[in-house]
Amino acid sequence: MSHNDRETLRGFSRDDGMRVPDGYFADFAARMQAALPEQPWEAEAAGDAAARIAPRSFWQRVRPYVYMAAMFAGVWCMMKMFDIMRPAPASFTPEGNSVLAEAISDDSFMSDYFITDVDESDLYDNLYNDGFIPASFSY
Repeated sequence: MSHNDRETLRGFSRDDGMRVPDGYFADFAARMQAALPEQPWEAEAAGDAAARIAPRSFWQRVRPYVYMAAMFAGVWCMMKMFDIMRPAPASFTPEGNSVLAEAISDDSFMSDYFITDVDESDLYDNLYNDGFIPASFSY
């Protein structure tokens, strides 16, 4: 704000003419209560409030804790779903995990645990169909 703007604002009064009478809020609550009509339920409550209050049941006492436990269970389920839907980290690829790479390179591991339903005759048929000649295979 420049110096000229400040001088201009000083020329305007901040007084808008609205004033609260002295002592207006001192007895405001009492005046408001006297101005409102009395309701039937207020007369009953003033009569015998202690006799109206019934003891709380077990469910009424436990309900807030049950609701809170349900809320935490819901949050846990939501977090579990987010964890399930998250993409697999790079450590589950053979390049990122040396143990997995070693297991894949082990032929006995692959044949025992990974390749379970291979028929040898189907393998031979596929090799012959692809043009494999057994005589060209050298040990």
